[in-house]
Amino acid sequence: MLASKNLNINEKDGVVYITFPLFDKTNLVNHAFTTRIGGVSEGYYASMNMSFTNGDSERKVFENYRRICAVIGTDPERAVLSQQTHTNNVRIVTENDIGKGIVKGRDYTDVDGLITNISGVTLVTQYADCTPLLFCDKVKKVIATSHAGWRGTASEIGRVTIEKMRDNFDCDPKDIICAIGPSICQGCYEVDDAVFEPLSKIPYLNKDKIFIKKDNGKYQLDLWETNKEILMNAGIREGNIDVTDLCTNCHPDVFHSHRFTKGKRGNLAALIALK
Repeated sequence: MLASKNLNINEKDGVVYITFPLFDKTNLVNHAFTTRIGGVSEGYYASMNMSFTNGDSERKVFENYRRICAVIGTDPERAVLSQQTHTNNVRIVTENDIGKGIVKGRDYTDVDGLITNISGVTLVTQYADCTPLLFCDKVKKVIATSHAGWRGTASEIGRVTIEKMRDNFDCDPKDIICAIGPSICQGCYEVDDAVFEPLSKIPYLNKDKIFIKKDNGKYQLDLWETNKEILMNAGIREGNIDVTDLCTNCHPDVFHSHRFTKGKRGNLAALIALK
């Protein structure tokens, strides 16, 4: 049975999903990080696959969206889906974007983060080992979600998201709560110099903490701690960050994991909407 000391594990109508304590306490947002459990997809997509573009049936994927949105109280037809390519590009979502990627086409590419202040619009980003980041300014009522794989982390997408919230909505980092969602843990994530070098150039990161050097010349990378340090350097208070203790690669029966399945998998999703 999946257990967590840091996150809330929920089940409703057969759908198992994760929520974050700081976000639950606000009563401002509906949000979730999905698991594999409770959908209708089959085979290695089973059963809750949130991607329309990995070969699964679009009808089944939309039913998965309908199910997760039903249990968290949002409308799948008012959701907006990112178009992720491991950038640090973050899009301000407007009324014109409602439904894009879910019930109508996207007219944007290379978008790994989404921000909005519009109530009832669900922002959606997707994962299968990369790090989910969620944001909520409780004062200005602005939300965001960003996808932080190692490339997005190296380009500090967490900081970029916070700066966009500040520049576009006058958000103060002191008022923003953040979550670092289920993703691959340090013990499971071996990387080489191609990953070490760009991250090692970020001057404020604690290299001794985020990297463990191995005898084979490679490293174990802690994406959770790295993203936490990026958020704190951008002005987020440590007490305003929920950090996962659940690894996608350690729990392949519960989460889709690219590394565990060598790419034969569905996608998880982070969803967040202002009530």
